[in-house]
Amino acid sequence: MSTTSTLLFSGSDWNFKTLARVYDAIEEIALGELKLDVYPNQLEIISSEQMLDAYSSVGMPLMYQHWSFGKRFVYEEHLYRKGRRGLAYELVINSNPCITYLMEENTMAMQALVTAHAAFGHNHFFKNNYLFRQWTDASAILSYLEFAKKYIARCEERHGMAAVEAILDSAHALMDQGVFRYRRPPRLSSERERERIRERLEYEEQTYNDLWRTLPVAPGRDAKKAEEEVSERKRSLKLPEENLLYFLEKNSLILEPWQRELIRIVRVIAQYFYPQRQTKVMNEGCATFVHYFIMNRLYDQDRITEGAMLEILHSHSNVIFQPDFDDPRFPGINPYALGLAIMQDIQRISTDPTAEDRDWFPQIAGKGDWLEVLLDSWANHRDESFILQYLSPALIRKMRLFVLRDRADDPYCEVASIHNERGYEAVRAALARSYDVAANLPDIQVVDVDLLGDRRLRLQHRVKNGILLEKETRDETLRHVRRLWGYDVSLVGIDSETGEMLYECSSG
Repeated sequence: MSTTSTLLFSGSDWNFKTLARVYDAIEEIALGELKLDVYPNQLEIISSEQMLDAYSSVGMPLMYQHWSFGKRFVYEEHLYRKGRRGLAYELVINSNPCITYLMEENTMAMQALVTAHAAFGHNHFFKNNYLFRQWTDASAILSYLEFAKKYIARCEERHGMAAVEAILDSAHALMDQGVFRYRRPPRLSSERERERIRERLEYEEQTYNDLWRTLPVAPGRDAKKAEEEVSERKRSLKLPEENLLYFLEKNSLILEPWQRELIRIVRVIAQYFYPQRQTKVMNEGCATFVHYFIMNRLYDQDRITEGAMLEILHSHSNVIFQPDFDDPRFPGINPYALGLAIMQDIQRISTDPTAEDRDWFPQIAGKGDWLEVLLDSWANHRDESFILQYLSPALIRKMRLFVLRDRADDPYCEVASIHNERGYEAVRAALARSYDVAANLPDIQVVDVDLLGDRRLRLQHRVKNGILLEKETRDETLRHVRRLWGYDVSLVGIDSETGEMLYECSSG
């Protein structure tokens, strides 16, 4: 009788009273034992169709309309209805309050699992990781999305859906080149500031004069003066500029005020998601570690049944399943599996280290306080630095990691480093580099434009490791840049090591 009375739930059915009771029990462990620091939680129950809708609109509760979202909805729904793809048990929004969507089809055991995973694991990571703290504003994103949705709807009414879609299509095509990677972007505007922006945009639209674009081309100049003007021009335009959407928004000669605001909306959303791309392993690893710890603590306290725990462990095992490289199901390294494995390894090293661990991790080996190490790592690392700091030789051996070198001019692949004394650092460094988002995206920057001359926008691609842009998509993307710029656009590929020009192309 005493065991039954302590159970949080029995059976698979759930109701809101049971959800509240389980939430309170999870919160007690999350805040009391794991010392998590979270935003206020807002749990919402949604259907499978609503989850598909959330998929299509990049997981945001408020989003403007665009044909690409509908296309993705149809694609995801087709796979789901055919049984070829399941849906996520939950979806969580980096906002304040933190919004967690739970599927109404979930059993009670799954509702408990995903509440611990999302409402506390992801929530803590969003609130405390330095990338999210410095680069996003959780308290402003929902109101900003509401502003963006209404603004775009007004633009469609005033200027027509086709005109709005044309700008959004081009802005979406450039989203990967629409983020600040190395300097902090401006914070989202407050409600009062957004109202002032709206009033300013309306005033500019009323007073907009097309004649300013037709400034005469400056007469010929001598070489020295021309060089000085180029230097001054680059200083005034703050070139080179890595954020292509930002440059187009601020400097395009053809865009009207409302079109600039559309570009800014897309750019802000791209920047909002950038930290998530840099912390996939850590974010999912943190949430998985948290739900695994909490669910086991509830079971140890006799608050969930063996049947519920078996269901939870079955789902947990599916989430962290890592197929071998020669398995047809191999999709790459599972971020859930890698993140959880490193975090559990940190726990082991802190409490029960080997001699090897003491050599590799003298600062944490045997110190005992694994929670302090985890909280510090969750707050102060991204995937690249986290792997470089904490991936151990023991885990490299356990996961059987190795480095495969594949040169385009060789007819074979070479196993360059394996899990031995000479290979551990090379394996760790290579895996860490693969999670460096900034290094793996094409480095394309605005390097020059003569606003008083031919007005050609000059872009430069610094080519790394000989990896060139695919010609068809490169040329299509340049056409999108030209649509927003209004004049010819050229792109030059420069070898990042030698400075040699590898290719040159133009949209004109």
